[in-house]
Amino acid sequence: MIPLTRGIYFCSMAINKENYSKISAELESRNITLVAVSKTKPASDILDLYNLGHRDFGENYVQELQEKQEELPKDIKWHFIGHLQSNKIKYIAPFVYLIHGIDSFKLLKEVDKQAKKIDRNINVLLQVHIAQEETKFGLDETELDEIVNSPELPGLKNVNIQGLMGMASFTEDKEKVRNEFRYLKSLFDKYAQLQTTNYKVQTLSMGMSADYPIAIEEGTTLVRIGSLIFGERAHN
Repeated sequence: MIPLTRGIYFCSMAINKENYSKISAELESRNITLVAVSKTKPASDILDLYNLGHRDFGENYVQELQEKQEELPKDIKWHFIGHLQSNKIKYIAPFVYLIHGIDSFKLLKEVDKQAKKIDRNINVLLQVHIAQEETKFGLDETELDEIVNSPELPGLKNVNIQGLMGMASFTEDKEKVRNEFRYLKSLFDKYAQLQTTNYKVQTLSMGMSADYPIAIEEGTTLVRIGSLIFGERAHN
């Protein structure tokens, strides 16, 4: 294993090709994007999946994402799915395909600022807090409404708000998870009605390895799956 920052290690395990084939076929038939969550996994594992034709990969840590982006094929679509700090945006701005976790207007404006510096448009999702766990980040409905209807939003010319993202509670209670996804889908449907130059809601990112079947039933357009494909991640 190769040591990384944050006490996390690269842990190389063969990808589960059977799971990947099954999941990707199901999602493709429903026109749902699969983001393979490759955090803490070595470039070799990502390349194995890449060679099967997969292109969308999700990372949580800026330094790790930078290192992998430099090493791996340039046509990979890198999704940043972790909690993003304002001072780290500049490091991924040149290449990131989609930032999933915009949880404040301040962060959105900083992404726009960094994108403008390099004459690039960056696609983002607004993260909504739908879980009952306080540890999860995200906007509440009032904060979401304030961003979407802010008179400042049209002035942000270098960000494209493409949809919403949410993480359900970590629980065995499937009905709780379903209700949280259903709530997020209702917000998605509501705000999809408003379409402007830099605000075109079309992506609903919800569902991970443990709950993606429920997310599919509740209308997701993108799921983030890691352990079912790459195996569990390792800590020191």
